[in-house]
Amino acid sequence: MRLDRTKFELVFDEQFRGDTLSPDRWIPFYLPHWSSRDASRARYDVDDGCLRLKIDEDQAPWSPKYNGAIKVSNLQTGSFSGRLGSAVGQHQFTSGLVVQEEQPETRLYLPERGLVEVRARAITHPQCMVALWLIGFEDEPSRSGEICIMEIFGKDVGQASGLVGLGVHPFGDPALSEDFGKVRVSGDLTDFHTYAATWDSKRIDFYIDDLLVKTSTQAPQYPMQLMLNIYQFPEASAVAEGEGEGEGEGEEEEEEEEEEVGRVFIVDYVRGWTTAEG
Repeated sequence: MRLDRTKFELVFDEQFRGDTLSPDRWIPFYLPHWSSRDASRARYDVDDGCLRLKIDEDQAPWSPKYNGAIKVSNLQTGSFSGRLGSAVGQHQFTSGLVVQEEQPETRLYLPERGLVEVRARAITHPQCMVALWLIGFEDEPSRSGEICIMEIFGKDVGQASGLVGLGVHPFGDPALSEDFGKVRVSGDLTDFHTYAATWDSKRIDFYIDDLLVKTSTQAPQYPMQLMLNIYQFPEASAVAEGEGEGEGEGEEEEEEEEEEVGRVFIVDYVRGWTTAEG
């Protein structure tokens, strides 16, 4: 089944024109309440009609206290946290989280249903992952589910095909269940491909290059914000995530070429569409 956009109305059309990001669309920090705006600030360029999210050589881990040596450059469309020192905040990815820097409540683009899509190029750096996912705004703890439209580890990208992770993570939403997996896609994922998800009150459909690849018979029932990012993991964890999945030419060659492989996630556009229901 092919994606039918005629059922939707375009309401968020980010084509990255110009040389800056619109502050009315993007917050250029990664979950800053668990760290700080300064420490989680995204590295990026906008030019030639594309966004280039980067991990730079001098970039520090975004939250050593809670996420170790992981580095991230991220854009998001909402932000919410409790007071400094509280445990209230978006995306409770581990236990024992405490707000390190209180954030103002910001609601830029928070779809409750519809279609969200991205056209982007994956990368082959063995320690990196690129992704677009949606998380609940989490102004209530149960409004915390995730719709992962795409996540691609560099280790999972080969010349003839690659693996794309997508699906649902419930986190603190008791109405959702884990429904996540990887699908193999033919072709070179470092070329531009489109990744999309449509959802209503009962189901989520996932598409790659407009072809349906997965359906989940559940869906979050609250506003969701976009999270667009590139991660760099410590070497051991990156190998564990992607080991045996891609179609590389061998570990020795990968090690020799690692420093030459870019850590830049190139995005052509991000679009959000609504339905007649909202």
